[in-house]
Amino acid sequence: MRLWLCVGAANGFIAVAIGAFAAHGLEGEAWQSARQWLETGAQYQMAHALALLAVAVLSCRAEGAARRWLAVAGWCVLAGLVLFSGGLFVMALAGVTGLGAVVPVGGLAFLAGWAALFYAGLRHMTTSAKDRNSTHSGGDGDKDIGNG
Repeated sequence: MRLWLCVGAANGFIAVAIGAFAAHGLEGEAWQSARQWLETGAQYQMAHALALLAVAVLSCRAEGAARRWLAVAGWCVLAGLVLFSGGLFVMALAGVTGLGAVVPVGGLAFLAGWAALFYAGLRHMTTSAKDRNSTHSGGDGDKDIGNG
Protein backbone atom coordinates (compact mmCIF):
# COMPACT_ATOMS: atom_id res chain seq x y z
CA MET A 1 0.00 0.00 0.00
CA ARG A 2 1.55 3.24 -1.17
CA LEU A 3 0.29 5.25 1.82
CA TRP A 4 2.24 3.18 4.35
CA LEU A 5 5.35 3.12 2.18
CA CYS A 6 5.37 6.92 1.94
CA VAL A 7 4.50 7.48 5.62
CA GLY A 8 7.15 4.96 6.69
CA ALA A 9 9.81 6.52 4.47
CA ALA A 10 8.94 10.06 5.63
CA ASN A 11 9.17 9.00 9.27
CA GLY A 12 12.51 7.30 8.66
CA PHE A 13 13.78 10.53 7.10
CA ILE A 14 12.53 12.62 10.04
CA ALA A 15 14.07 10.18 12.54
CA VAL A 16 17.50 10.49 10.92
CA ALA A 17 17.26 14.28 10.71
CA ILE A 18 16.16 14.71 14.34
CA GLY A 19 18.74 12.19 15.56
CA ALA A 20 21.50 14.07 13.74
CA PHE A 21 20.26 17.38 15.13
CA ALA A 22 20.22 15.96 18.65
CA ALA A 23 23.74 14.58 18.27
CA HIS A 24 25.33 17.61 16.61
CA GLY A 25 23.10 20.62 17.15
CA LEU A 26 22.47 20.55 20.88
CA GLU A 27 25.66 20.88 22.84
CA GLY A 28 26.25 21.70 26.47
CA GLU A 29 24.69 20.79 29.79
CA ALA A 30 21.71 23.09 29.28
CA TRP A 31 20.45 20.88 26.45
CA GLN A 32 21.03 17.51 28.11
CA SER A 33 17.39 16.60 28.82
CA ALA A 34 16.25 17.99 25.45
CA ARG A 35 18.91 15.92 23.71
CA GLN A 36 17.78 12.77 25.55
CA TRP A 37 14.13 13.38 24.62
CA LEU A 38 15.08 13.90 20.98
CA GLU A 39 17.27 10.80 20.88
CA THR A 40 14.55 8.66 22.47
CA GLY A 41 11.91 10.04 20.12
CA ALA A 42 14.15 9.47 17.09
CA GLN A 43 14.93 5.88 18.12
CA TYR A 44 11.27 5.00 18.52
CA GLN A 45 10.42 6.85 15.34
CA MET A 46 12.96 4.86 13.32
CA ALA A 47 11.83 1.52 14.71
CA HIS A 48 8.22 2.33 13.96
CA ALA A 49 9.02 3.76 10.53
CA LEU A 50 10.37 0.29 9.73
CA ALA A 51 7.15 -1.21 11.12
CA LEU A 52 5.18 0.97 8.70
CA LEU A 53 7.36 -0.25 5.83
CA ALA A 54 6.55 -3.81 6.90
CA VAL A 55 2.85 -2.91 6.89
CA ALA A 56 3.29 -1.54 3.35
CA VAL A 57 4.98 -4.71 2.07
CA LEU A 58 2.59 -7.08 3.82
CA SER A 59 -0.45 -5.13 2.62
CA CYS A 60 0.49 -5.93 -0.97
CA ARG A 61 0.08 -9.66 -0.28
CA ALA A 62 -2.73 -9.65 2.28
CA GLU A 63 -6.43 -9.92 1.56
CA GLY A 64 -9.64 -9.51 3.49
CA ALA A 65 -9.42 -9.38 7.27
CA ALA A 66 -5.61 -9.55 7.27
CA ARG A 67 -5.42 -6.45 5.10
CA ARG A 68 -7.88 -4.61 7.34
CA TRP A 69 -5.86 -5.51 10.45
CA LEU A 70 -2.69 -4.31 8.72
CA ALA A 71 -4.42 -0.97 8.14
CA VAL A 72 -5.38 -0.86 11.82
CA ALA A 73 -1.73 -1.56 12.68
CA GLY A 74 -0.57 1.24 10.40
CA TRP A 75 -2.96 3.80 11.85
CA CYS A 76 -2.09 2.82 15.42
CA VAL A 77 1.63 3.10 14.72
CA LEU A 78 1.10 6.47 13.05
CA ALA A 79 -0.87 7.68 16.08
CA GLY A 80 1.98 6.46 18.28
CA LEU A 81 4.49 8.35 16.19
CA VAL A 82 2.56 11.59 16.49
CA LEU A 83 1.82 11.25 20.20
CA PHE A 84 5.00 9.58 21.47
CA SER A 85 7.81 10.82 19.25
CA GLY A 86 6.04 14.05 18.36
CA GLY A 87 5.31 14.74 22.01
CA LEU A 88 8.96 14.22 22.94
CA PHE A 89 10.08 16.46 20.08
CA VAL A 90 7.76 19.30 21.12
CA MET A 91 8.79 18.92 24.76
CA ALA A 92 12.47 19.08 23.79
CA LEU A 93 12.33 21.91 21.26
CA ALA A 94 9.51 24.10 22.57
CA GLY A 95 9.82 23.32 26.26
CA VAL A 96 6.15 22.41 26.52
CA THR A 97 6.51 19.86 29.30
CA GLY A 98 2.73 19.57 29.74
CA LEU A 99 2.78 17.11 26.85
CA GLY A 100 4.43 14.60 29.15
CA ALA A 101 0.99 13.11 29.81
CA VAL A 102 0.40 12.53 26.08
CA VAL A 103 3.62 10.60 25.47
CA PRO A 104 2.49 7.40 27.28
CA VAL A 105 -0.72 7.40 25.22
CA GLY A 106 1.52 7.26 22.17
CA GLY A 107 3.27 4.28 23.73
CA LEU A 108 -0.10 2.56 24.11
CA ALA A 109 -0.84 3.29 20.45
CA PHE A 110 2.48 1.65 19.52
CA LEU A 111 1.49 -1.42 21.54
CA ALA A 112 -1.91 -1.52 19.84
CA GLY A 113 -0.17 -1.30 16.46
CA TRP A 114 2.11 -4.22 17.25
CA ALA A 115 -0.86 -6.24 18.54
CA ALA A 116 -2.80 -5.52 15.34
CA LEU A 117 0.22 -6.50 13.23
CA PHE A 118 0.49 -9.75 15.20
CA TYR A 119 -3.21 -10.47 14.67
CA ALA A 120 -2.94 -9.66 10.96
CA GLY A 121 -0.09 -12.16 10.76
CA LEU A 122 -2.20 -14.82 12.40
CA ARG A 123 -5.09 -14.12 10.05
CA HIS A 124 -2.87 -14.01 7.00
CA MET A 125 -0.91 -17.13 7.91
CA THR A 126 -4.11 -19.04 8.64
CA THR A 127 -5.54 -18.05 5.28
CA SER A 128 -2.29 -18.84 3.48
CA ALA A 129 -2.01 -22.26 5.14
CA LYS A 130 -5.56 -23.14 4.10
CA ASP A 131 -4.86 -21.96 0.56
CA ARG A 132 -1.60 -23.96 0.36
CA ASN A 133 -3.23 -27.09 1.70
CA SER A 134 -6.18 -26.94 -0.65
CA THR A 135 -3.92 -26.16 -3.62
CA HIS A 136 -1.31 -28.85 -2.95
CA SER A 137 -3.53 -31.61 -1.72
CA GLY A 138 -6.60 -31.39 -3.87
CA GLY A 139 -8.67 -29.92 -1.07
CA ASP A 140 -7.73 -32.39 1.68
CA GLY A 141 -5.90 -30.16 4.16
CA ASP A 142 -4.37 -33.11 6.07
CA LYS A 143 -2.08 -34.41 3.31
CA ASP A 144 0.46 -31.58 3.23
CA ILE A 145 0.62 -30.55 6.87
CA GLY A 146 4.22 -29.69 7.71
CA ASN A 147 5.23 -29.08 4.10
CA GLY A 148 4.24 -25.39 4.13
